[in-house]
Order: sequence, then structure tokens, then C-alpha cells
Amino acid sequence: MRKLRRPSGGLWSNGDFLKLWAGQSVSEVGSQISVLAISWLAAVGLHATPFEFSLLTVLGFLPFILFALPAGVWVDRLRRKPILIVGDAARAVLVGYIPVAWALGILDIWQLLGLQFVIGIFTVLFDVAYQSYLPVVVERDELVEGNSKLQTTVSASLIGGPGLAGVLIGVMTAPYAIALDAASFVASTAFMLRIRKEEVLPERVEGAPRPKMWPELKEGVAYVVRHPHLKWIAACTGTSNFFGQIGFAVALLYMARVLHVSSFWAGAVFAGFGIGAIVGALTTTRLQRAIGVGPAIVIPITLGSLAGFAFPLAPASFPVPVLLVGTVLFGFGSMAYNITQVSLRQAICPPRLQGRMNASMRWIVWGTLPLGALLGGAIGTAFSLRTALWVSAIGGLSGIFPVLLSSVRTIKEMPAPVEPPTLAEVDAPLPSIRELPTATVSPDARAPGDGGVATPAG
Repeated sequence: MRKLRRPSGGLWSNGDFLKLWAGQSVSEVGSQISVLAISWLAAVGLHATPFEFSLLTVLGFLPFILFALPAGVWVDRLRRKPILIVGDAARAVLVGYIPVAWALGILDIWQLLGLQFVIGIFTVLFDVAYQSYLPVVVERDELVEGNSKLQTTVSASLIGGPGLAGVLIGVMTAPYAIALDAASFVASTAFMLRIRKEEVLPERVEGAPRPKMWPELKEGVAYVVRHPHLKWIAACTGTSNFFGQIGFAVALLYMARVLHVSSFWAGAVFAGFGIGAIVGALTTTRLQRAIGVGPAIVIPITLGSLAGFAFPLAPASFPVPVLLVGTVLFGFGSMAYNITQVSLRQAICPPRLQGRMNASMRWIVWGTLPLGALLGGAIGTAFSLRTALWVSAIGGLSGIFPVLLSSVRTIKEMPAPVEPPTLAEVDAPLPSIRELPTATVSPDARAPGDGGVATPAG
């Protein structure tokens, strides 16, 4: 009988990446269990109102508005591995408190909301450091492969996690299913501790004053909003997240209270996200090579936006098949879009700005999530849950246009990073006429540091 061997070549030979991948894999499965279990605990166990239910999402993502930008500065100043370890360990303790408090009979909806907020703070630190750490562990030309492998795990967890959560909720009840998520954070911490890759911190001139938080924070935001590609990707993702969250904030309530879907079938519907996402994760590298980076961004986000109509159109008599079609299509579109645009961001950004770039993008595109969730809960309360889903689906189509009508759609290959001037260079006085060197310049030459990014023709 032939022994199964681990694939070789590419990132399969990178031990540190495999540890990062393994830690992420365990944590993602646990987190997917908690996504459904915490929501089910709030809706059924704690009898949350639609507004209180929407606050779960609001307070989970509010830290991205409040703390993402400072987190980016810290990630660029400090080593990223310790930040990942602290983020995992802290969330293990916080998530583990939920089943303990339930067993003691002291858990209420306001405690759960407060925990969501604090967990969100450590999620901000982890996510900003995580996206900035990948370019340290893998080479630039391996970023798409690395992101594809990481997102394959996310996709697999989206398939198995919600279905497993539905079963566990039925067998163990929601609070005790959440305990498995706490255990997954412990396991992820153990894998992160074993990564050996040395990080090189940005060089500081000896005796120079330490840069202040505010100027460095502004530099990261300015890099994103002035970049010819990143600003449009941020607009696309932020708009899509805003309208998507209007629907997602009430989707579970809609399935449970209007369509009368059981916890098992609710888990199956959410697993549809994973089915589509794993197809996207496995095919995005080939798709991007076949049609180019820009089309591999535009086409998936279009498919994902159209999928939003499945929820308000699902008939009460047989809703699950229609809901599944929508979640599978959305899963594929969002995963293929995310892999390509995140890889593009990591590839074109200079190393010294990775943390602030990722934090600025997170602040912009995830900052819209609590606003969308809050609006979704308000519309669901004032009008109806189905009305909120219609607003979500129709408004989501507008997210396509920033990338469809911009230079993003013309990118064929990953551009190389172009280093913008540093804060010291920006603040330095201009040289006098006598200090300027003399040279003969071709009329076709481009001045270095003109702020442009080399965009392939096409």
C-alpha cells in the first residue's frame, strides 16, 4: 500500500508558512462555529430584539473604525509575530468566558455585546498583523499562491463550520459549542509560537526623534486614497460591505422567523458560502493568469453582487435551494475577488507601509460594516426584514462601478511596488539652485518618485 506523501514544491516546502497556515486553519473552523453559535445564542437563548441582534455585528466591527489605523502604525513599528500570538491568546480567554458565564447563569445580552466589542479589538490587531506578516513569510511571486491556500482553508471552514455548528448547537446547545472556538484559538497560538522566520524592523537613524503616531497614521491613509488602484478597490469593497451587511445583519432572523428554517438548514445555507468560496480559492490563481488581474477582480465582484437577490426572492414554500444558490455564488465571487485584490495590495505596497496600508484598507472597507448592520437592524425593525434584504441587494450593485470604470480593470500582471517619499523626505527643505546636479535628460524619461505606479499596458 502506497503511503500518502505531502505535496512538494512551492509553499509546501516553506515550513513557516505551513505553521501559519495550520494555525489559521484550526482557528477558522472554530470561528465559523462561533459565528452561528453566538448569533443563535443571542436570537434564541437570550431572546434579542432585531435591534439588539444587529448590535452584535455593529460592536464586532466597531473596533475597526476606532483602532484599525493606530494598529497599522504599531504593526509597522513592531514585530508582527508577537502581535499575532497576543491576539489569539486574548481571544481564547474572552470567547471561553461565554460558556462559563452561561453555565453560571450570569450571561445576558449586554455582556455578550460587550464581549463582541473587546474580541473585535484583538481581531483588529491580529488581522492587520496577519496580512502584513504574509509578505515576510513568503516571496512576492508567491503571494497569490499563499493567499489562495489560506483562503482555501477559509472556504473549507465555511463549508464545514456552519453545518458542524448546526449539529453542535442541537447536541450541545449554542453556549457550549462556542467553547470549541476558544480551544481553536489556543491551538492557533501554539502554531504561531513555532514560526521561526526572522522579521527585519525598519531602520531608524540613531539619535533621530521617534516618529509620532499622527503623521505616520496620515501617511498610511494618504498612500491608499492617492494610489491609482487602491483607492478604487477601497471604494468597491467598502460599498459592497456596507450594503451586504444590511442584509447579513438580518439574514439569520429572516430565515428563523419568516422562512421558519431550522438551525440545521440555516447551517447548511451558510455552508453554501464555503462551497462557492472553496471553488473560488482553488481556481483564482488560474483565473488571474488566464484573464489578468483586473478582470479577475471585476468579474467575481459582479457575480457576488448579483447573488444578493437570492434572499429576498426565496419563496417561503421551498426557500433552502434558492438560498443555497445565492450563498454559493456569493461565496465564489467574494473569495475570488478577495484573493486577487489582497494579493495586488500586498505586491504593490513597499514593506515599510504594509501595516499602515492594510490597516487603512481595513478601516475604510470594514468601517462600513457596523454602519450597514445598524441600518439593516433599523430597516428590519421599522419596516420588515424582507425590506432590509431588498435594500441590501439593490444597493450592492453600486459596488461594482469603482473597479469597472477605473484603471483597475486594465491591470494584466501584478505591478512592482513603487516607494513613495518618506515623511522625512517630504518635510526636507528643497535644495538650492547651486546644489542641483547637472545632467542631460531625455525628453522621454520619467522622473523618479513621481508618485505613479507602473501599470502594464492593456
